[in-house]
Amino acid sequence: MTKQKATFFWFRRDLRLDDNIGLFNALQSDFPVIPLFIFDEDILENLPKDDARVSFIYDSLQKINEELNTIDSSILIKKGKTFDVWKSLTEEFDIQTVFFNKDYEPYAIKRDMAIVDLLQQNNIKVTSFKDHVIFEEKEITKADGLPYTIYTPYKNKWLEKYHLSGQALEYDTKPVLVNFAKNNFKFPELPQIGFERSTIKVLPHNLTQIGNYKEIRDFPALDGTSYLSPHLRFGTVSIRKLVNWANKKNQTFLSELIWREFFIQILFSFPNCVNHNFKSAYDGIQWRNNEDDFKRWCSGTTGYPMVDAGMRQLNETGYMHNRVRMVVASFLCKHLLINWQWGEAYFAEKLLDFELASNVGNWQWAAGTGCDAAPYFRVFNPEIQQKKFDEKAIYIRKWIPEFDLGYNEPMVDHAFARDRAIATYKAGIIK
Repeated sequence: MTKQKATFFWFRRDLRLDDNIGLFNALQSDFPVIPLFIFDEDILENLPKDDARVSFIYDSLQKINEELNTIDSSILIKKGKTFDVWKSLTEEFDIQTVFFNKDYEPYAIKRDMAIVDLLQQNNIKVTSFKDHVIFEEKEITKADGLPYTIYTPYKNKWLEKYHLSGQALEYDTKPVLVNFAKNNFKFPELPQIGFERSTIKVLPHNLTQIGNYKEIRDFPALDGTSYLSPHLRFGTVSIRKLVNWANKKNQTFLSELIWREFFIQILFSFPNCVNHNFKSAYDGIQWRNNEDDFKRWCSGTTGYPMVDAGMRQLNETGYMHNRVRMVVASFLCKHLLINWQWGEAYFAEKLLDFELASNVGNWQWAAGTGCDAAPYFRVFNPEIQQKKFDEKAIYIRKWIPEFDLGYNEPMVDHAFARDRAIATYKAGIIK
């Protein structure tokens, strides 16, 4: 039996048909395109069976599949170790070329190198593209070619390059939908992948909420955020369309998108920062790492309402307001003297928008150990943060129903914790 000659497009963190650079280029090839997604067992084995992110990925793939069904095509869904899946695909199909969009995380880079080697050994051409960011790898560097480690000069160079190019070029794939292979692959049920549907939902993104983003973004009760972050994480929206929109409509929001690319560039250039302080001078800090204190922080029972409301929001919904994230992260590292890696791992488990680069970058920022981080002697006062950003306790009451019944005493006095943190950091700095 003659094997089907085909081009493959490998979906990963780009779960959309429109403005998808790798897919756009795949569809220009000489052979019909088979879209593929692999549920990677090396990633899935560490997740709970009702992980909300898996449900979101599944639903996003189902939308793509339904759209492909309208042109008598479908997406091929596989589950297994990625290398093994590709090995079997090379035996099943006569693959001519494989297209995919790049991923910049250490695990993904290592995985992709192994897959590229495998495919090339089978005389299959492999082409990868930049799609997840506007500028990648070494596109934004200092004059000496080294990566920026301070945000503001990075941002300035980023904006300069963006404006010189006019805007980020968009690739309009969706209206065309041509050159997909005619097939009818069976779309699996969620339990066949080994998961069950989560009760936690990824909310639709809404750009209309951020018209006055600069003025309201720090007030959690106003709900003035876009809910875009999970969609950016899994690529159900195009970063090019989003950046071009923000450039015209909202410069403050654009700055947040540039922070995302800054941290991606940091992780790519300094992959060791995943498990180590970016600033090694802080390696001597003697963390308390008290497990009971950590459990109280995780469960939102510290006695500090702003901290507890944030943690309960996270546990119940997979979201946490950005201002509150700073407060809870500072509290864990400074008030409780618990290593930022503990908090980073907990957020990685719970956040719908978990992205390694931003999670590590922001946690090290809060701990004072990262690039362009808050100074170690800056210790957020949770009570002052509450008065400034949730004065009427609207956000707090939403997540702490017992708040008005006489709330718990704080587990640690702020003034004591602040002095202890500064002294511990000062003693731990390696000269």
